[in-house]
Amino acid sequence: MPALHKLSSAKVRTAPPGKYSDGGGLWLVKREDGGAQWVLRVTIHGRRREMGIGNLQTVSLKEARETAEKWRAVVRDGKDPIKVRDKQRRLAAKKDHTLEAVALEAFEARKSQLKADGKAGRWFSPLELHVLPKIGKVPVEEIDQQDIKNALAPIWHEKADTAQKAMNRLNITLKHAAAMGLNVDLQATMKASALLGKTRHKAKNIPYMPWPEVPAFYASLPEQTPTHLALRLLILTAVRSYPVRFCHLDQIEANVWTIPAANMKGQHGLVTDFRVPLSDEALQVIELAKPLSREGFLFPSVRKGVISDATMSRHMERRELLARPHGFRSSFKTWCVETTDMPEVVVETSLAHVVGNKVERSYRRTDLLERRRPLMTRWADHVTGRNASEVIKIA
Repeated sequence: MPALHKLSSAKVRTAPPGKYSDGGGLWLVKREDGGAQWVLRVTIHGRRREMGIGNLQTVSLKEARETAEKWRAVVRDGKDPIKVRDKQRRLAAKKDHTLEAVALEAFEARKSQLKADGKAGRWFSPLELHVLPKIGKVPVEEIDQQDIKNALAPIWHEKADTAQKAMNRLNITLKHAAAMGLNVDLQATMKASALLGKTRHKAKNIPYMPWPEVPAFYASLPEQTPTHLALRLLILTAVRSYPVRFCHLDQIEANVWTIPAANMKGQHGLVTDFRVPLSDEALQVIELAKPLSREGFLFPSVRKGVISDATMSRHMERRELLARPHGFRSSFKTWCVETTDMPEVVVETSLAHVVGNKVERSYRRTDLLERRRPLMTRWADHVTGRNASEVIKIA
């Protein structure tokens, strides 16, 4: 066997540019630019292989000899050291690409499409609560339908909506992994759904308050607090809670409230915003809220930001009411159907619903703002009891 350890520390440090053998296939290659590299030359299966094992700045002579001996042992076992090293690196990378790591990366990539950049956490929470604690540490390339089935089986029937959301997020995560160049099974979620079977869960509509009872509830919100005023504006405008909670003074001009597309459900990426005609009562509520505003937001929370999406719901729960804030949209819709002859397109547009097929929408270039204005005024008159001879009492 060729002599080993030919070089000394002094030689390594002071040698001019050139190639210097330490024996056993270990070479020090010094370049004209001052750089230096350790190289191991071996022959495996009659083929000469050359692999870098580090630069002189980070790998000492002693460390280079130890590394060289490790790879010479691999050669003695009849294996290609470069292939073995590449495989080790792939396995190490696989450990870094766990389901949890890739899911977080997928979430980051989608944040710009989510409300408030996903700060509410609703997109990620089905994974965070029901999937990642069980299989989050598994390399994403190893995830199969059985892993997904086992993770979601406990909630597949009991919390079907959440389970479906988790399955959807998993599918997005696997597609993201594939885009990263990882070898994943893109059909794993479909196969898992087949294994889990059809859900027995039946979707439940959000409880709503019958429209004749709304005036009494509205009258029970006299306090000038963010919760009471937010509920009043939500009822009067028939919009969802998110736009109300993030209502900003800059969005209101005269008697029109322009809700940014980013704050509207399903509106991400649209150029147009959604305009809401404000009744006199709605304008009065906004005036009452202005002194409470913080950083322009009409309904701030006690500490920072705006009131949470649960604040209004908890208020109704404490009143022992079955109805929930979102249900006032159903109250409004039912009132429209039963007490007005307003065309469906006007009513649905008031609720920010998509009306008609793609072709019909392409020709209808209006949000019917002025036709919606008298409807919202009539609704406000009903809500405030101005056009009713009797108001049903709400506990």
